[in-house]
Amino acid sequence: MTIFALKKYQVATLGVLQAYLEAARIVGAKPAFDDMDKAGVRASPAYRPLEGLETVPYVCLRLPTGGGKTLLSAHTVKIAADAYLEREFPIVLWLVPTNTIRAQTLETLKKPTNPNYETLRAAFCGRFRVFDIADFVQITPADLQTHACVIVGTMQTLRVKSTEGRKVYAHNENLEPHFSAVSQNAAGLERIEDGEHKGQITFSFRNLLALHRPLVIVDEAHNNTSALSYEVLQRVNAACVVEFTATPANDSNVLHNVSATELKAEEMIKLPIRLTEHKSWEEAVRDSILTRQRLQDVATKDADYIRPIILFQAEEKGREVTKEILLKYLLEQENIPREKIAVVTGDQKELDGINLFARDCLIDFVITVEALKEGWDCSFAYVFCSVATVNSKKDVEQILGRVLRMPYAKKRKETDLNRAYAHVSRASWPNAVRQLHDRLVDMGFEDSEADAFIEKVPQLGLTGGAANSLFAAAPPPTTIELAEDLSAFFLSPEEKAAVTIEKTEQGSRVTFTGNVAEATVTRLAEAVKSPETRSSLQAEAKRHKAIWQLHVSPAQRGVPFRVPQLCFKLDGALELAEKDAFLDARGWSLLDYPAGISEAEFRQTETGVQWEIDLSAAGKITEKALGKAEQYDLDLVDTGWTDKQLCQWLERAPSKLNRRGFPNRPHSDS
Repeated sequence: MTIFALKKYQVATLGVLQAYLEAARIVGAKPAFDDMDKAGVRASPAYRPLEGLETVPYVCLRLPTGGGKTLLSAHTVKIAADAYLEREFPIVLWLVPTNTIRAQTLETLKKPTNPNYETLRAAFCGRFRVFDIADFVQITPADLQTHACVIVGTMQTLRVKSTEGRKVYAHNENLEPHFSAVSQNAAGLERIEDGEHKGQITFSFRNLLALHRPLVIVDEAHNNTSALSYEVLQRVNAACVVEFTATPANDSNVLHNVSATELKAEEMIKLPIRLTEHKSWEEAVRDSILTRQRLQDVATKDADYIRPIILFQAEEKGREVTKEILLKYLLEQENIPREKIAVVTGDQKELDGINLFARDCLIDFVITVEALKEGWDCSFAYVFCSVATVNSKKDVEQILGRVLRMPYAKKRKETDLNRAYAHVSRASWPNAVRQLHDRLVDMGFEDSEADAFIEKVPQLGLTGGAANSLFAAAPPPTTIELAEDLSAFFLSPEEKAAVTIEKTEQGSRVTFTGNVAEATVTRLAEAVKSPETRSSLQAEAKRHKAIWQLHVSPAQRGVPFRVPQLCFKLDGALELAEKDAFLDARGWSLLDYPAGISEAEFRQTETGVQWEIDLSAAGKITEKALGKAEQYDLDLVDTGWTDKQLCQWLERAPSKLNRRGFPNRPHSDS
């Protein structure tokens, strides 16, 4: 039997859960929760009991994405059975948010050698059974008496206002053996409402659960905070409820909290994240392919088998860059073989039945729209490329949940394999760094005022003469909507040049357009009553200053301009190149050469702007601008193009691009 060692934070989490359940069995759910607070263990300030099930333990374990929630859930079955339920063979209702996650969870619980399967097998000496909720009629009374039974389903299957027409609530003759010895006077069971059997116990799956009082495990519990969700727990007469989530609701009974720093220390996730912005989606796609190839070359040096995979996020139908457009681009412009690409959408599921970890698997590229939004788990996913327009933090989860997991949960020797990579277009991801920061916070990373929220590095315009200097582009303004009226705030003439305040229906709008003095920000913050609003104002001002400093010239920032003196080597020592010692003596005059630098002599080719998002030792999120993308790393990467293919591409007239931006095919006489 394969033994899967738990990480330290996982052992600690399960230890807290076991201690709580053992105490709850003796003193009750709420007193045990309060006692955990006295011991300095639990995270929530107060316990909120389940209405109608006040004595039932109802707790939440908070783990960031990538923390192994499913594995801990599998361990929870045995812990709850021994510490609280006192049952040798418990019945477990395992609730997940989507059908996709349901299918994946079932697969891991049924597949030998998988850590989740092996955990249950070790816990119950092989005497356990796993069922899909759709197959509940297959459960026999003997199963419940001699095996731990785990039923996996979605909350939506049980969460309905009217139970009429739902199979889990309907009378089913196949379940009659479960109720043969149950008294007709048994309380808490639903009964037939009409017909010749009116008043008799309904042979339903709901009644079966209510009769045996299951342990309920709730995955991604933040999706289940409605009154109907709580009513489901009442309907099934839960004996114990344990939730797992990265983002618990405000009123959740958070028993234990795991930080993202602990995950990083335990080598569970890839950090930092290298995020690169490109001028167009085509450039983003191209560089992501080169990044994957570079990682593939590096991966061959690793002791374990790793095949880096790119996740492409296309746009929905009717938008600019759909899955069809993206697939065509990969096939025709990047010469990617079709067998290396899998398209995964609602109606196209090309990954079904494919083991991405297999050595003979050919898939290197996955195209999706939203199918990977939740539940897709492959630690070989290293590169994320989005050509879709992103407007919300929820969409940024595509990066984090899909490419953060570390292969084999172990730090790799090659540094490049310990990072995650993302390539996006500036047009579709206008605030990528800020969105990424916010989503990291939502997923369990500690929040802080980052050193600088850098949106972008300015483009360097090197043509057009003196009027078009390196830093000619004006910094973008920063606008902050406040729920307080600051329209009467006094601004001096100097301050008005950089700050404007307008009154709005909700309060006021503050706009920073130039170099905002620290004293001005301090006065504005002091005028704000709400601590949260004050913190937001200060953070936005700090971010604006970082952006402003990137756009303006060093002279505008007050940086002295220093030029090194011209020297030459004489007898192995440096000497100042003075006229009498060097210039006149050799008949060379500096005036004979123009001071200007032509584009041929110095040319800045913009590729991508790159950031690095990481965690500090204290668990704080940090963002750092790395400048231009490290193109030199790609010099020796195989592009997949031959010299003949390049010549054919160059033959196409550059001025005859089609509306998608692809070069048209050459004419037959070309």
